[in-house]
Formats: sequence, structure tokens, C-alpha cells
Amino acid sequence: MRLVCVVLLSLPTTTLAHHSFFATFDPETISEFEGEITQIQWRNPHVLFAMRTTGADGQEELWELETNSVSVLRHTDISSDVVQVGDRVRVAGHPAIRDENQLFLTNMLLPDGQEVLFNLHFSPPRWPNQSDRAIGESSDYWVAEAGDASEPSRGIFRVWSHATSPMLLPETIDPNFDLYSYPLTDAARATVASFDPLDSPIANCTPKGMPTIMEQPYPMEISELGGDIFLHTEEYDLERRIHMNADTNPAQIPASPLGYSVGRWEGDSLVVNTTQVNWPHFDTVGIPLSDAVELVERFTPSEDGSRLDYSITVTDPATFTEPVVLEKYWLYVPGVEVEPFDCVAEG
Repeated sequence: MRLVCVVLLSLPTTTLAHHSFFATFDPETISEFEGEITQIQWRNPHVLFAMRTTGADGQEELWELETNSVSVLRHTDISSDVVQVGDRVRVAGHPAIRDENQLFLTNMLLPDGQEVLFNLHFSPPRWPNQSDRAIGESSDYWVAEAGDASEPSRGIFRVWSHATSPMLLPETIDPNFDLYSYPLTDAARATVASFDPLDSPIANCTPKGMPTIMEQPYPMEISELGGDIFLHTEEYDLERRIHMNADTNPAQIPASPLGYSVGRWEGDSLVVNTTQVNWPHFDTVGIPLSDAVELVERFTPSEDGSRLDYSITVTDPATFTEPVVLEKYWLYVPGVEVEPFDCVAEG
């Protein structure tokens, strides 16, 4: 998914602070090599390792290894003590497109022969004969369709965790998704065709706007204060306000990346209409969005409170020839909190 890394102070300053995976790493290529772990930074938004290895020319190289966030890894049996500074390991992952010695880490072979799967959903065990079971392989969270059902009375008001489900934006599911499968207008097709994937709209810690922010894979807390509803997403530490008793004409509100949202209840479902959005991106890989976009979201908790189903209808005549409907869901996992999001812009 979209990746944010925090700069290790002693790592080379070429480290990207925030970027789209497909604009930064090559998903079609796997690199594999051995080396010694020299640094570990186990925190959101992405766990980072530094590795010392020897290049083909016999010279020492320092690699930056980036992988999933603590928020994602917490749902597996991968803990911060899985590898130590000084361990000699074998790693595999996707190399960066334009920066040397950077890798999106998917697999790690530990000194004792156990394999760690940092990205199980997309990267299966690579060295299956090394141990009976890879670390990160045992969790059934990624195939779960329901979470904890112990607190149904809370409804939507809790911290929700991302699960493997149809994501909001299709490219987060399938790297080969054809953007032209969307009902794009001719103008939007031309914009997509001219898009340079290296020009990520979320570079250098620039927060996503609507609707893109809703595909973020981190925890999200929904709370109520003063009659309004607030969505606090771990990614970027953003907070959306849903006005439940709005008496203002939205057209009089200044446009912003998150827009102006007005909510209402339909039974147990929260329905939110959002306009006044000036975030010019439907996604981060080329599809544009005009300031005339209208968004209708529906948040529906299951009867037992274990799952939150979500849909969003995107209507933008400048981009799509017909409305586009996207869906995903979250699960309730007790004890999860919205953690700090430390994004450091590239210097």
C-alpha cells in the first residue's frame, strides 16, 4: 500500500519520507541478499532496518529496508524482538526504482533458519524448507471476516482495524489493475496516460485528501463530541469532522482536502455527504478529481459490533461517466489504539 518511512538519523538522507509503493518500488522484481542488521526502528508508520552487506565489487554497502507498519504487524505474531542488531540474515523484497540500496522487505531468513513473512498477503514463504512454519504465517486475522463481538452496544463508536478485504482503491489489491477499467471521461484518460508514477501526490508527508484517505490501512477511531462525529485516522494523524446538525450551506464553506461532511443516521448506518473537496486526486497513481466531486459514504456496523462495512459513491462528471462505488470493511480488535504517526519530510 502507500508507504511512509521515518528517516533514521544515521542513514543516508536519500530516504523517502512518504511515497506510493508503486511509484517507489518495483513490484515485478525481487532482490535477495545477505547482510548484518545494523539498526532497527520499530515504530509507525513503517518499520525500518539498516543492513550492512558486501556488493558484487567486494565493497561494503549500506541498505535501507522498509516494511509494513507496527499497526499491520501487530496482527501477526511478528514482534519487535524477532531480529536483533548484529544478526546476520538473508532478505528478499522489491528494490526501489530510482534510489540505490533501498528495498521494500517482504521476507527475512533468521540465523536459526526461521523465516519471517513481513508481507504474507502478497509474499508467501520463500525458503519453505528452512523451518516448519514461518513467523507471521500463523495469524488468521488476514482472512477474518469478523472481529470481536463482545461489545455490540458500542455500535460504530470504537477503534476499527483494517483487514484484508476489498480495499477502497483497487490498485491496493492488484498491482496489475487496469486504471482504464474505470468509466473515465476522455479528459481523465488523457490525465492518466500522461501521469508519471514518480510524481507521487503524497510525497514528503503530504496528507491524502478525500476520498483517498479512506483507503489507509491503519486503525481508525470513530467518536462523538458535541453532537458531531469525528473520524481519527492513524495515517497522518488526521481527524475528519462529520457535522450532524449542520445549518450551514456547504457551498459557503471554503474547500479543503477533506471537504465538508454532513452526516445523518439511517437506522444504525451513518450516511455522510461530502462536498467542497479540493484534493485533485481520486487515487495516488494518476486518476484526477475535480472540485465538483460529491461523495456519499455509508458506515454500517454488524449487529454484534464485530465488523464495520463501508461503501463510498464517487460522483464526478469531469472524471467519471457514471458514479463509481467502492467498498471495504474494518474489524473490531479489542485493545488496539490509534498510535502516533511519525512522518519526517525528506530534507
